[in-house]
Amino acid sequence: MSLFFQRGLVAAVAYGSLSVPWAQSVSAPVDPLTTQLQEVTITAQTLNNASVSVPAQQLSGSALAQRQSSTLGETLDNLPGIANSSFGPNVGRPVIRGLDGDRIRILQNSGANMDVSGLSFDHAVPLDPLTTERIEVLRGPATLLYGGSAIGGVVNVIDNRIARERTFDAKGGVLGKVELRAGGAAQERSTGAMVETGNDRWVLHVDAFDRSTRNLSVPRVMDCTLNGITTTQRRVCNSASDAQGSAIGGTLLFDRGYLGLSASEYRSTYGTVAEPDVTIGMLRRHQVMEGHWRDAAGLMEALKFQWGHTRYSHTEYPGAETGTRFDNGGHELRLEATPYAQRWANGLQLQGVVGVQREGNQLAVQGREAFVPPSSTLSHAVFTHQVLTTGWGQLSAGARAESVTVRNQDTGVDKHFSPASLALGGMRNLRQGEAQNGWQLSSHLSWSQRAPKDYELFANGPHAATGTFEVGKANSALERATQWDLGGEWKHGPHKASLTGFVSEFANYLSLQATGARDPAHSLPVYAFEGVRARLVGLESSATLRMVGGSHAFLSPDASQGAMDLAVRADMVRADDLTNNRPLPRIAPVRVGADWVWAHQAWGARFGFLHAQAQSRVPQAGDVTTAGYTVWNAGLNYQTRSAGTRWMLFAKLDNLTHQLAYSSTSVLTQTMGSNAPPLAGRSVKLGVQASF
Repeated sequence: MSLFFQRGLVAAVAYGSLSVPWAQSVSAPVDPLTTQLQEVTITAQTLNNASVSVPAQQLSGSALAQRQSSTLGETLDNLPGIANSSFGPNVGRPVIRGLDGDRIRILQNSGANMDVSGLSFDHAVPLDPLTTERIEVLRGPATLLYGGSAIGGVVNVIDNRIARERTFDAKGGVLGKVELRAGGAAQERSTGAMVETGNDRWVLHVDAFDRSTRNLSVPRVMDCTLNGITTTQRRVCNSASDAQGSAIGGTLLFDRGYLGLSASEYRSTYGTVAEPDVTIGMLRRHQVMEGHWRDAAGLMEALKFQWGHTRYSHTEYPGAETGTRFDNGGHELRLEATPYAQRWANGLQLQGVVGVQREGNQLAVQGREAFVPPSSTLSHAVFTHQVLTTGWGQLSAGARAESVTVRNQDTGVDKHFSPASLALGGMRNLRQGEAQNGWQLSSHLSWSQRAPKDYELFANGPHAATGTFEVGKANSALERATQWDLGGEWKHGPHKASLTGFVSEFANYLSLQATGARDPAHSLPVYAFEGVRARLVGLESSATLRMVGGSHAFLSPDASQGAMDLAVRADMVRADDLTNNRPLPRIAPVRVGADWVWAHQAWGARFGFLHAQAQSRVPQAGDVTTAGYTVWNAGLNYQTRSAGTRWMLFAKLDNLTHQLAYSSTSVLTQTMGSNAPPLAGRSVKLGVQASF
């Protein structure tokens, strides 16, 4: 799709969203207090009745609108246990419990995303939160449904381009949404829009977005060298961006299922802050077919298939020249079967899903910074997830076996791996009464194996994003981890609290290690992939306490002025390389946050802070440590209805005190030294969202 078509589509959809007077309203306004990290909502979960056995976080509604940023990592940043691997304002993947890169599986509507953002820190994830309806984070046995590499967890981005449920009746109708944003530390200008039309037999979906930002404003003076001339400014040099995307999807709805198709395109041009004269052009085209058949021939409860195909390119432009180019093409095919639930006496019920998956991709890299050779990866897998519901709770189990072949196309060398993973989970429900107040305890134990990626095996060249010469380890063994967590959730009326502790023990953690040598041709330090023993231990906690409004309020039961909650959260991770007796790199420090959240009729507001302690645990003497900081933020939103359209106006105020802060999870903090970009400075972002 051309740039002209994409921007025209945004305008047309936005105009249609606001000019259809007969459009039906989708749903009642969402109370801002109920959109903050619901207990568990798993759309990616295949089981119909799996409700509480999978640890999960989700963002949707006004909570997502308030947190939306230009990258997936920044959008999820500071949720308990999640950080951002920031490479400036345009690139960021989520870091979960200290694990990052390809240990985190990023999905789109439960299907493979097929980018190469895990290969290099400066490769952006081609998913824009502006057209996202919901983001879910999965951990536990259910992650084995989606990939053996998901040792750290699964992030599922949902956009509803294929309709999976009936939205309209036989008479048909139209619904849609448009969102405009402006402001922020990067002076963002963005528009996103979505329209759906159809009836009880078919649905057509169209969405598009257009986002542009300028160089990021920060609380300190930065040097910027272009064409040999150095200037100073309070902005991060070469951090502007321009991104557009559009998609179309169609679904046929049957009495016992659906069949849908969608096609999308994502384009982005952004500066790489590590190199002031280099910009990156990214293009991703993605097609998906998905079908679901309920009560399949009387043999099983449901049968589902999903096929996806992706073409992705990432080109680096030093000045006007064309530099290194990464091309990746891939496909995925999944088949899932859900047998009928088995029910026995005393309320016992067993329900599960079994399936097979085939995934393949070909990576081609050209240019002087081609630090990985062309390669292909092909994997086949079988998997299952089973849940046993009892009178006292649930037991769950997941298993996955894979066959993975990674080929170096230059040498024709194949590397074969057969990873297998097993996970067990249990939930004890101690809640009582209709309100289900009380405790719910859960624990999960997993034994996971991950096949090395192509770059971990075959890398051999200068990597500009990290400022190193990277060397792979062709004889790498499977990455192996044993993980255990134990947690509890308490609920009493509007009050909620949770605490989870975890430990991840790696027998073979594939880590990029300094060798102490320098490559003479490029004068870069040599880093090599090496398998080490590693341990990550941590805690996550959160609580929501009703202070004002309602009979359970701590301070005042009077609800005439609305309801006010105190939401607190904290997390910590300690990560160690046991082989070399030193910390693992890029780990988030201890973080504590609190927010006062108020809602009254159409109004909602939030005011709070995040405090991050200093991170002095770095692998080697001379590595950069980060100081502690406290950032204050606020938000305000107002919702109303007019002529069948629901409006939400919102303002987001970040870093109110203009605090200078640096990210310990960003590789730039180490590679750029004193000129590393800090976190964004004080900013105000305004937005309006209209839904009909």
